[in-house]
Amino acid sequence: MIIKSIELQNFRNYENMHIDFDKGTTILYGDNAQGKTNILEACYVSGTTKSHKKSRDKEMIRFGQDEGHIRTIVEKLGSEYQIDIHIKKNKSKNIAINKIGPKKASDLFGILNIIFFSPEDLNIIKNGPAERRNFIDAELCQLDKIYLSDLVNYNKALSQRNKLLKDMYNNPSLKDTLQIWDMQLINYGKKVIARRNEFVQELNDIVYDIHKKISGGKEELYIKYEPNIDDIFFEDELIRAREKDYRFQSTSVGPHRDDIKISIGDIDVRKYGSQGQQRSCALSLKLSEIKLVENTINDKPILLLDDVLSELDKNRQNYLLQAINDTQTIITCTGLDEFVENRFNLNKIYQVNDGHIKDLEDINESE
Repeated sequence: MIIKSIELQNFRNYENMHIDFDKGTTILYGDNAQGKTNILEACYVSGTTKSHKKSRDKEMIRFGQDEGHIRTIVEKLGSEYQIDIHIKKNKSKNIAINKIGPKKASDLFGILNIIFFSPEDLNIIKNGPAERRNFIDAELCQLDKIYLSDLVNYNKALSQRNKLLKDMYNNPSLKDTLQIWDMQLINYGKKVIARRNEFVQELNDIVYDIHKKISGGKEELYIKYEPNIDDIFFEDELIRAREKDYRFQSTSVGPHRDDIKISIGDIDVRKYGSQGQQRSCALSLKLSEIKLVENTINDKPILLLDDVLSELDKNRQNYLLQAINDTQTIITCTGLDEFVENRFNLNKIYQVNDGHIKDLEDINESE
């Protein structure tokens, strides 16, 4: 699986832009705030329909415009796909696959598997549980359409239940309708819990060996799913928490409060790990994600690295670059020193400046 090219119209700071990617490594380099990350964001939207920044659609449209467009050409298992995403300021986005649309977001999942790695991901260990839940969901939604449907339905039920709890504050007679949303929450919540548990177990088997290598054989990393509630007792706990939920007008139990425990030996890295250990664990998790996707789809995902190398020491830089050597990777950076020092093979290099891109080969020829 590779992204062959992407074309942007009125997306972020790009008016019109076309870029071809190498099947190996493509480098986007330039000063900060020039538009490098925007290209990665467009790639991510092409695979997931959403921004990795959790931006709203209208925020991705070029300033002063009402619509934006992303066209991505993907090659997968010998077939070519054209993905068109039409972003509108005041309406839902339109999606077309091979010029056939409109398509649902779920129709897009599975065509393009993307792993996004940014400096913010290095804080996944020390940040709150929401970050680690998002780590699970972001990958599972790409890999498993059933999970995507269950999670969407769970979140809808959760939202409706929380709204009802607020409405009950002024109208207690609505309490009888709470059972309807409880049943929805339990039904989809149990499925979400079971799939997350399976995913974390699969990931744990992979991350152990990767982290052992990153740490030079010194550390043993384990990850464990920490569900907020055992699916067997979900209904009982939801009933038991009703009065509390009514007082606080919010649902207090369920998979929307899950977490992952991350340990080196017996040490909880979230609380007691050094910054270096936390960053190594984050790197191990991301590299494990690549391997897990590969095992699941029998193909390699696309890796997007957003200025990550500058945040890693030389040893971690070297390990990361070696690990991704046979994966299509699109990397943003402010300079090329890290790649030169690591003798990394640079297949294609673009300079990005104020929403304009130049092929380094063209730049060198003009000089």
